[in-house]
Amino acid sequence: MERLTVDGRFFRLGDERVFLRLVTYGPFPGGWPEESDGDLRRIADAGFHGVRLYGWPSRALLDAAGRAGLRVFAGHPWPQSRDFLGSGDSTLREARTSLALAAAGCSDHAAMAGVFVANEIPADLVRWMGAAKVLRGVESIIAAGRDVAPDWLWAYASYPSTEYLEPANADFTAMNVYLEKEDDFRAYLGRLQHVAGDRPVMVSEFGLDSRRNGTARQAETLAWAARATRGEGAAGLAVYAWSDRWWNAGEAVTDWDFGLVDREGREKPALAALRDAFEERPDAAGAPRFSVIVCCRDGRERIGACLTSLQRLHGSMPEVIVVDDGSSDGTGDLVRQEYPEVRLIRVESVGLSAARNAGAEAASGEVLAFTDDDCEVDADWLAELAPLFADGWDAGGGPNLPPPPDDLPAAVVTAAPGAASHVMIDDAEAEHVPGCNLAVRRTAYFQIGGFDPVFRTAGDDVDFCWRLRDAGLRIGFAPNAFVWHHRRACPVGYLRQQVGYGRAERLLRLKHPGRFSPSGDAMWRGVIYSGAPVRAEGEPVIYHGPMGLAGYQGLVTRMQPLRPLDPRFDTPAAHLLLAMLGWLAPRVRAWARTRRFRGPVPPPSSDPGVADDEWSRDDDASREQVLRQLLSAGWHAAGSTDGWDLEKNGSRLLIARERFDHGKGRLLFRRWGKEPVDLAGP
Repeated sequence: MERLTVDGRFFRLGDERVFLRLVTYGPFPGGWPEESDGDLRRIADAGFHGVRLYGWPSRALLDAAGRAGLRVFAGHPWPQSRDFLGSGDSTLREARTSLALAAAGCSDHAAMAGVFVANEIPADLVRWMGAAKVLRGVESIIAAGRDVAPDWLWAYASYPSTEYLEPANADFTAMNVYLEKEDDFRAYLGRLQHVAGDRPVMVSEFGLDSRRNGTARQAETLAWAARATRGEGAAGLAVYAWSDRWWNAGEAVTDWDFGLVDREGREKPALAALRDAFEERPDAAGAPRFSVIVCCRDGRERIGACLTSLQRLHGSMPEVIVVDDGSSDGTGDLVRQEYPEVRLIRVESVGLSAARNAGAEAASGEVLAFTDDDCEVDADWLAELAPLFADGWDAGGGPNLPPPPDDLPAAVVTAAPGAASHVMIDDAEAEHVPGCNLAVRRTAYFQIGGFDPVFRTAGDDVDFCWRLRDAGLRIGFAPNAFVWHHRRACPVGYLRQQVGYGRAERLLRLKHPGRFSPSGDAMWRGVIYSGAPVRAEGEPVIYHGPMGLAGYQGLVTRMQPLRPLDPRFDTPAAHLLLAMLGWLAPRVRAWARTRRFRGPVPPPSSDPGVADDEWSRDDDASREQVLRQLLSAGWHAAGSTDGWDLEKNGSRLLIARERFDHGKGRLLFRRWGKEPVDLAGP
């Protein structure tokens, strides 16, 4: 069987990029069925690529999946719904050991595609244990599994109440999302594209209970969910669930029916509706005419890969214009000889902005799309940009992703700060997109006068986007319209680039003084996205909602974390070099910008410090019931980003609940201060 791999922000089976379609399978009362061939063949016939399990498959199940042509994603069971950090590292150590043993038992099977190392660690327990500590624990489990099965895909299935638990070493972002209104579902998918950073997004659970909603509404909902998931740029969907037969928390579940087939195996209308939705193809009609403009100076070694990638674009070929900005290495001759279909314009060392203006003057397309000679565009780049202009945006762009590094220095530079980044006002509108992936309507381009020639090497895109917005024009963002952007190959070249960025910022500060702080930093309205997944690091400020009850909880931040080191080069030497560059880069950039050095500003903290005491008690009461009882006793809800739930007379209280089988549980209490906690009952 062809191996499932990650391809930028998508998945790939062999040579084919796929929208990955999974359905959850089991667990069933009595364990795995003795014979699964019938189920799995029906799943394959319905258009699914594989199944998502909540445990480890038997060898017989894997063999049956292989015969049906399905891939299997296992789920690793361990005590994730308890305080697994309360006993030191023992629970995590056991989870890592059991994962390694289970993975070793099926690592040779072609049907195995990946593992979800956990599923929805409860939000109150995450806050109880500490989000950053929980995240490091999940990452350690992924690392242990990858050591045994490096070719599988690894992920943690989160949910919106712990949106910030994004393991840095996962292969894709997986989120269980149950939103029954299509507009809300689509809006949240737009947010997930930014939560995921560079990597693919999978909706790892979505379903609807046909017992309470009826089979017709279930079919309608799952059909629009399949179309919306694909239409909003997600890379995959796991439908919940194959069968109404279900086993959870030590007992059979009989009061809901999420299955595509009922308990007797009869198909519901949802199965046919999904099959039809999977077969639909997006309509590419109405796409604007693009002119792609690439400016190059002494880029003979780079321009070929860029132009070859443009030849592979899907759909009708755009007009391609290369502006040779006074090259002395034969760049123009190479383009003319090897790419005769490309329009070549030669100018005499006028600088990047003026070269871009020359290309725009010669272009005939309705939309001008700019990229750089050190980029390779994705085959769907323009197809993903086109809907922005159909929706009325004046300009737009997408991410620039670093290709997998070939050596340790390149890996360190890839993870270092200072990369070209997009800045988002919200999940759809950008304040800035880098010039290596920027498209603009021809009319809007000339309305603001194009690029300012004063910017010869950098800063031109920032000035251009600011002037677009000052003119009342809007910049959209297409998360899957990506380009592969090759950063500098060595630390010295990287630091020189940072000096160039600093000089450009000096020019920007002179032209736009109101957009800079007195210390020289640009004051962005939006959030700066670095390409890394949104995750809790250090002492994160997290929006929990009053008493930690918000259904959608995320980080309060102005800049996302940096990209992690590629696991192949994650060595002490790489970390040392990365730390050196992380210290040097902002200083050389500040020196070039302001001629003085500045240190980093520490982030704010909502950590209340060391607790005065902790205790627990076995109790079937829910956390919400206890919170209501304490509120009636004079406690008050804390702020939405505080690390505790309740306050009274200077004391603070945090409450979590461990979940056991058969509905049993244990309440956990942590108190700062001495205010009594009076709860009725045993």
